[in-house]
Amino acid sequence: MKVTETQLEGVLLIEPPTMFEDFRGDYIELYNSDLYRGAGINVDFVQDDISTSSRHVLRGIHGDRETWKLISCLYGRFYFVVVNCDEASPRFRQWQSFTLSDRNHLQVLVPPKHGNGHLVLSDTAIFHYKQSTNYNPRGQFTYTWDDPSLGIWWPVKDPILSRRDEQGHFV
Repeated sequence: MKVTETQLEGVLLIEPPTMFEDFRGDYIELYNSDLYRGAGINVDFVQDDISTSSRHVLRGIHGDRETWKLISCLYGRFYFVVVNCDEASPRFRQWQSFTLSDRNHLQVLVPPKHGNGHLVLSDTAIFHYKQSTNYNPRGQFTYTWDDPSLGIWWPVKDPILSRRDEQGHFV
């Protein structure tokens, strides 16, 4: 297991602890609490979620003030963005991007007070995330994907969006 700090404090890039490939296919251990705790990731995850999307669907930028998320791509490939949404942080509104796929098996740990969004680059992608709290829609914030104050570069100019992601929503 390899854990790498990123440009955003608290955001970690993780190579899962076990990856094995042979003539039958792949085996990937996505999470092992003992190994993650041994690497200094002491988060208690309570909920797992999956979303499936098609090419050029953009979901996010969503977050809340209390939830840790461990993000993986189970199938396909997506462009993943994390934004520091902590108004008290000197890195407020800074962002970083990653490409996650079923081939590179990378994971991103996203701390509270950070938003995240992803754009599907393959025909279909399965986005998996573990959460440290149960989902609370009333505690969520949403930045629009093209918020000029963030200046995020996206690989497409006209993504497929939900109404929530078109309009943004702050709590």
